[in-house]
Amino acid sequence: MKKSDKIAEAQVILRALGLPKSQQNQISALTLLALCGLGINDAWLQAPRERRSVHGIIGFIAEKKYRVAYAENTRETIRRQVLHQLVLAGVADYNPFEPDLPTNSPRAHYAISEAALNAIRTFGTSQWEASVANFLSRRTALIEIFQRRRSKRLIPVRFPDGKLVKLSPGAHNKLQKAIVEQFASRFAGDPKLLYLGDTAKKDLYIHAEV
Repeated sequence: MKKSDKIAEAQVILRALGLPKSQQNQISALTLLALCGLGINDAWLQAPRERRSVHGIIGFIAEKKYRVAYAENTRETIRRQVLHQLVLAGVADYNPFEPDLPTNSPRAHYAISEAALNAIRTFGTSQWEASVANFLSRRTALIEIFQRRRSKRLIPVRFPDGKLVKLSPGAHNKLQKAIVEQFASRFAGDPKLLYLGDTAKKDLYIHAEV
């Protein structure tokens, strides 16, 4: 099989799984192939579920299989414009093998979702259309389950004035929680919180009136 044929198959799969046209381009197709761990001549039925970092995805595409080189400075583009969309669509999972990793962990990774993989493995068979229909019918429920699980791992922080915010998982944010809820009130008298940043959102809270 030609490289272009395998990429075209991945684009067909992305379209069938409900990805918009902007996420059916070559880089999205190659990212899907990397998440599925498939080379040019590997059958979709053989796709494993493996963890891959953004760096690992770029390496897989460039070195091992498809010889398409993306510069390291495109990692953020792949993360935001490809992987983020795949996660939103229920096609990929973020940190499924270590769900409590902080946002900025060097061990952060992605994997093809189990639901999408069940459909993808049937590509080219008589079960394909039924598998896609099943994935699409269950996708909203699956995404909601994933979001609820993620929400349970968030770290609630209660401000001195009673305001509640939630931080992403991680040791740094656990420390921030302890400072806001315990240290400040104990050692700073009547403190006023001016700024609180999250590893996932640097400007999570800013008190504008100083």
